Amino acid sequence: MLQVDGIEAGYGPVKVLYGVGFDVREGEVLCLLGRNGAGKTTTLKTIMGLVPPEAGTVTLAGEVISALPAHEVPGRGIGYVPQGRRLFSDLTVAENLEVGLMTRGKGKSTREHVLEMFPRLRERLTQRAGTLSGGEQQMLATARALCLEPRVLLLDEPTEGLQPSMIQLIRETVETMRAEGVAVILVEQRIEAVLSLADRVAFIENGRSREIVTATELRADDTLLRKYVGV
Repeated sequence: MLQVDGIEAGYGPVKVLYGVGFDVREGEVLCLLGRNGAGKTTTLKTIMGLVPPEAGTVTLAGEVISALPAHEVPGRGIGYVPQGRRLFSDLTVAENLEVGLMTRGKGKSTREHVLEMFPRLRERLTQRAGTLSGGEQQMLATARALCLEPRVLLLDEPTEGLQPSMIQLIRETVETMRAEGVAVILVEQRIEAVLSLADRVAFIENGRSREIVTATELRADDTLLRKYVGV
């Protein structure tokens, strides 16, 4: 579904990624795992075109998208839930969802499907996004991405700072997306969440791709976790 091949990228003179590569398939959850500063968030931003790659390619279903301007990438079917949510805080919940719907021309049926997944948002449709609780804001950020009916969903630290009930809701959402055939790339520091959700894990160290293994292998042997994450 999505192929990342040898991407190099950074911020001005500061290079962060050195030939990162992996793929994620339909109906698969791939977790990017590594220490803080390893380049995980920059990898997601590069896929989205927010950080232009200096080398390498990102290919979606056979189409090279790494040369596209950032505003065209979501229209290809890639939903992105960034760390920190990045909502339009002065817009209402309904208006934030409408932004997602407009991206790929989706309508009422898509919105209804998303609200069924996040019923609390239905109660908050006229409320400004900036006044929601942290958990509700994470719900809204995720729901807005799902309004694209994405083929690929990128999630950057989606459970950070959330209470257990919200964490469980995010987990259920990821499992639903996988069951619907969506390819999910998850950046997550909670090891228990990684091992319970991921199909495969791609380790990144100092901006470079290292091993890619199944979650089953990691559950049987935590050597790589201790090597690349330190736990």
